Amino acid sequence: MKTAVRKVNILIIVLLTAVSVYAQQHKTMISGKVVSKEKEIIDLATVYLKGTNYGCMTNEQGIYHLHAPAGEYTLVVSAVGYETIEKPVKLFRGERVKMNVVLASSVTELDEVVVVSNGVGRVKRSAFNAVAVDTEELQNSTKNLSDALSKLPGMKLREAGGVGSDTQLMLDGFSGKHVKVFIDGVPQEGVGSSFGLNNIPVNFAERIEVYKGVVPVGFGTDALGGVINIVTNKKKRKWFLDTSYSYGSFNTHKSYINFGQTFRSGLMYEINAFQNYSDNDYYVDTYVTHFSPDGNTTDKKKIEHVKRFNDTYHNEAVIGKVGWVGKPFADRLLFGFTYSNMYKEIQTGVRQEAVFGEKHRKGHSLMPSLEYHKRDLFTKGLDVSLTANYNYNLTQNIDTVPYQYNWYGEKQYTGSKGEQSYQDNESKNKNWNGTFKVDYRLSRTQTFTLSHVLTVFERSNRSDVNSTSAVSDFTVPKKTRKNITGLSYRLMPAERWNFSAFGKYYNQHSSGLVSQNADGIGNYIDMSKHVSALGYGAAGTYWIIRDLQVKLSYEKAYRLPSNEELFGDEDLEAGKADLNPENSDNINLNLSYTHRLGKHELYVEGSLIYRDTKDYIVRTISSFGGKSYGSYYNHGRVKTKGFNVSARYSYSHWLSVGGTYSSMDTRDNEKYLEGGSLQESLKYKLRIPNQPYRYASLDASLYWHDLFAKGNRLSLTYDSYYQHEFPLNWETIGEASSKKRVPEQFSHNLGITYSIKNGRYNLSLECKNFTDEKLYDNYSLQKAGRAFYGKVRVYFGQ
Repeated sequence: MKTAVRKVNILIIVLLTAVSVYAQQHKTMISGKVVSKEKEIIDLATVYLKGTNYGCMTNEQGIYHLHAPAGEYTLVVSAVGYETIEKPVKLFRGERVKMNVVLASSVTELDEVVVVSNGVGRVKRSAFNAVAVDTEELQNSTKNLSDALSKLPGMKLREAGGVGSDTQLMLDGFSGKHVKVFIDGVPQEGVGSSFGLNNIPVNFAERIEVYKGVVPVGFGTDALGGVINIVTNKKKRKWFLDTSYSYGSFNTHKSYINFGQTFRSGLMYEINAFQNYSDNDYYVDTYVTHFSPDGNTTDKKKIEHVKRFNDTYHNEAVIGKVGWVGKPFADRLLFGFTYSNMYKEIQTGVRQEAVFGEKHRKGHSLMPSLEYHKRDLFTKGLDVSLTANYNYNLTQNIDTVPYQYNWYGEKQYTGSKGEQSYQDNESKNKNWNGTFKVDYRLSRTQTFTLSHVLTVFERSNRSDVNSTSAVSDFTVPKKTRKNITGLSYRLMPAERWNFSAFGKYYNQHSSGLVSQNADGIGNYIDMSKHVSALGYGAAGTYWIIRDLQVKLSYEKAYRLPSNEELFGDEDLEAGKADLNPENSDNINLNLSYTHRLGKHELYVEGSLIYRDTKDYIVRTISSFGGKSYGSYYNHGRVKTKGFNVSARYSYSHWLSVGGTYSSMDTRDNEKYLEGGSLQESLKYKLRIPNQPYRYASLDASLYWHDLFAKGNRLSLTYDSYYQHEFPLNWETIGEASSKKRVPEQFSHNLGITYSIKNGRYNLSLECKNFTDEKLYDNYSLQKAGRAFYGKVRVYFGQ
């Protein structure tokens, strides 16, 4: 028996040896050590072969061992707090390859972005629910930044008209002032309409990051809905020139130029300039007032096809920067100056039935700025950022003619000056903004962040016609001062998960006009208000498997009233200086899956959103003297529940197709009427009016590489947007026959681009809304029908 057992054991050992030898002959191993540039060991770094399931992590000595079949691969190494690196590697059967890797420290946590080939990806390592869109594939199109954002889940662009019109971006059911905009982390409050997202060309940004709902304290902001951060190209380039010009329907001209240089000494300069011009003379369908000596008539049963005529818009902007990069005293020290100019004719009021023939607005803005960043200031692990700017904005509203216009451009003498309200006033807006942020890396796995943002706004008015406006008293100055301080702690013990906890302190003092009338218009008195609040929250992320990530975040957030909500615009919007801050409990749950298999790439994500908002600020329409104006009030309580999903597939560099779908249910949750009454409100549990609640997008791109010559590429793109109908007013109030709804809409766009010499020369043609759908938005304001555009772009650089 023992002899038999011994023979069996010998046979097993021989078989195992043979299997081991066979495996060694058919598989190979790559190993090495991962360290930082400062020669520090990096443990728990992720090491894998791109496009495969072969991967591992470094041990406490920073060493990794990875087995894989023979072949050519790309080795990817990443670690929290360090820049990801990719290296080509060739593995031979039965051999062991040694490859050590040195990682550079990551400059900022906001740069931890994974972008898939279609241009949309996740801000991967952040615990916050965030997505990013790479603008590279869009830079040959005539799109602006707001168009680019429409590709992201939960995003919806709302416009009041054509080029230069008032624009709001909806994000997961929140819109307008709930969503804050930043450029490279610098808040853009009070910068003027020239820097609206619908005016900035897409070439201005390298990518756009969107933080949804819960926002990191590093931004130092008071957003409820989220943050849009426009990230510009900060790579060191010896020299570069990017210039483009486009022309299209409605006499629309857009041009852009960006050039700069970085010298060996670290001295650099950069110039950005752009302009937009359009007559916006597209056709709309509306009721028309007909003038007659026997009296004016408006047939509400007859809709007529008419052309807009008093809607010319143009703006110009120049941004200059000069300073040093990569110096011992500063990673970036830049001084900047921005000039912008704007002219806007005003075709309609807040409703399309009101039409103006000569009313207009113009203004300009001057803004000096400072930007300073230094990593490891005074001691290792202490990173400091400081930005500051002063914005002087002068705006004039002019409405002096004694005529009434109709949609045919005909005018009738009224005897009273002003088409809406007799005015020729000048508003001087002064904005001071300072942002200070400190990151202290206590260890490789722990980081503290302290931020403080100071924003000061002042507006003084002067009237040249000795007349008062229905929405303002020009003799009363408007002022607000806002301070927001945030402190967070981030724990990053492993590549697989991390966690952040934070607190924010909000403080605001404002003084200005408050109407004593129930409708919020007229009969003003000067009032001041001081508010303060403490918010807090937490966010975490965990990789369930390598490609599947879950994120959960909660925040008790506050949003301080904006300048426009507090003070109006001295023309069509009436402010209210005693508005309370909105406060909200925000919860976000997100699942995302990204998988690469050879040339195939799949990206899928879904989010659940919950918001319970108190003192919700509502914009409504009020009438005064027969004219309509926008006004604001605190509503009480509103609840938002919803979800959005998105998916995208790409094949190599040839095909990309994807789409998004969002459903948001935002309802009045204030049960009783104001004033302590026990009478239940008729609006209780109703959907908030004039707000899209179900919308979707779809896009597809095809690419032909090396067409006609090596380095040339032809691309075809298609995108579409769907919007479900939504009510203009409260759904159960008033007669059913008189209820107005914005109809269901489905628009389609096509584009073709031919790039020569690897993108040096580019020619694009586009057709927007090629099915000529009737598109509407805020209070049924109609947007343009079918339109054609062409663009030429040239890029040089090193």
